[in-house]
Amino acid sequence: MPDFALTEEQRSLQDLARKFARTEMAPRAAECDRLGRFPEEVMRKAWELGLMNLNIPAEYGGSGLGLVDQCLIVEELAHACAGMTTSVIANCLALEPILLGGSEEQRRSVLSSFCSSYHLASFCLTEPGGGSDAGALQTRARRDGDHYVLDGEKCFITNGPHASLYTVFATTDPALRHKGICAFYVPRDTEGVTPGKEEEKMGHRASSTSTVRFERARVPVAQRLGAEGDGFSIAMRTLDQTRTPIGALATGIAQAALDHAAAYSLKRQTFGKPIAEHQAIQIKLANMAQDVHAARLLTWNAAWEIDQGRKGTLESSIAKCYASDAAMRVADEAIQVFGGYGYMKDYPVEKLLRDAKLAQIYEGSNEIQRIVIARELLRPYA
Repeated sequence: MPDFALTEEQRSLQDLARKFARTEMAPRAAECDRLGRFPEEVMRKAWELGLMNLNIPAEYGGSGLGLVDQCLIVEELAHACAGMTTSVIANCLALEPILLGGSEEQRRSVLSSFCSSYHLASFCLTEPGGGSDAGALQTRARRDGDHYVLDGEKCFITNGPHASLYTVFATTDPALRHKGICAFYVPRDTEGVTPGKEEEKMGHRASSTSTVRFERARVPVAQRLGAEGDGFSIAMRTLDQTRTPIGALATGIAQAALDHAAAYSLKRQTFGKPIAEHQAIQIKLANMAQDVHAARLLTWNAAWEIDQGRKGTLESSIAKCYASDAAMRVADEAIQVFGGYGYMKDYPVEKLLRDAKLAQIYEGSNEIQRIVIARELLRPYA
């Protein structure tokens, strides 16, 4: 039975992240959202404080934090701005395949450089013609001597325009589906690698998202992760690790929505008293609080399972799916508590609803999560 009493070190991490979120992120969040501006200065400060590359072990210069620790940090950051948080934690997603599939030489070469100086990396799996069906990707990897030649396009790539390194999944033969997929790390300055235009998004507008195109990009065999055909397994194992922090991110959004709604309900008066004294509002706040607490506990449980060395596929899918759905419900109710003001950009809660929506989609849509949950649930009975 897990014990979720936080250690002194965990509380220190939580306090560090909370202070950074409230002093560096929150004051810039509304402007970056309005302008769709990538806050480079925030990213650099996050790196300087050790709030980036959280999953890189200490032997490579990283924080070497467990998943529970990572989730504590991610929730605090997302409370201030989910978009900035997505960009801060994108390195964890992009570098996890190197941790899982890389040789010791590859790990030391790549991971150490990200810890010794500020760099961003991007995870390149999704394509214009295939998101949830990762086995159907079309980006080709043709062997040519001691190189592979990559051709194709990836889309919805977080930090795409700013990354110095891309973790890329490509197939040697589309007919082989998942069995033909390989994983590579590809420096941005590789000839034939071109980030596309930044996307105009509904939410997470402080996070930079683009396409990345590969046109006859020659990648040394030495930059392949694992053997040919290992790419799909590396991608799925990566998502098992990184899906849980999305539950934490969604929990941070939900907690922010609850905090704003509760504070507003004590100030806003109708019929001669604060709306917090009306049962209709109290019921809303109670339901919101239940969702936040359940999302947090499911996320911590999934993180704890993985920290114990277990696979955690079922738990991480449940956490991500429930927490992101909860974030949508809580943000929606926060707008309702604010009434007409909640619909206006002068107030913070409409942004939370827009940010929550993406959490239901990325790192595997919630429809896919439910399929994964059902598959894992039925496995013992098959």
